[in-house]
Amino acid sequence: MVRGRLRSLARVLRTRRGQRWAFRVVAASALLALLPSAWLYVEEGQRLRTVADAPSEPVAVVFGAGLDQGVPSPYLAHRLDAALALYRAGKVRAVLVTGDNGRTEYDEPDAMRTYLVQHGVPADRVVRDYAGFDTWDSCSRAHRIFGVDRALLVTQGFHIRRALGMCRAAGIDAYGIAVDERRDATWYYGGFRELPAAGEAVLDAVLQPDPSLLGPKVSTLARWR
Repeated sequence: MVRGRLRSLARVLRTRRGQRWAFRVVAASALLALLPSAWLYVEEGQRLRTVADAPSEPVAVVFGAGLDQGVPSPYLAHRLDAALALYRAGKVRAVLVTGDNGRTEYDEPDAMRTYLVQHGVPADRVVRDYAGFDTWDSCSRAHRIFGVDRALLVTQGFHIRRALGMCRAAGIDAYGIAVDERRDATWYYGGFRELPAAGEAVLDAVLQPDPSLLGPKVSTLARWR
């Protein structure tokens, strides 16, 4: 039965009418796939800032981006460097580092905190979220667990609009700092990955699911508001 249907479809696609139908289906599918990315690009673009023109906010939220033998990967180090610049410029008073610590041997938040402290940020101004397993979890937990209402978000340009959309949906009045990055294979992969991720971001913004882990509220950042 399946083979018969496939033969019938192949015969239809060999006709001019069938080819027009197939083209319309592909075009419509591509448009639907691109709509979430286009919405984020337009809607959140006005919230992008540089270190120089960023407003002063209580906290910078830095999203994890992988470790290299236990220390921040180059992409993550660049995010942390941007957070350092914000702190040194007096644009933020504390930093929330959010990343993956889902297994004992992999600890993004501690590595991020160590990097910032080694570069001059006081240890009590760096707060760790060990359950930022994805962007929605990081944004939702920042607001629900750590009480973040206003923030500067720090991540690469290909990710910043999605981070802004999700954090604002989670209840944070946020501006985004897009970290400059050379156009290497990782950058292009990250940009390509944002296409399906944008669709998921829209669903998360609408449905607002609970993050993977919740837990008790943490008031450490309250003193820096």
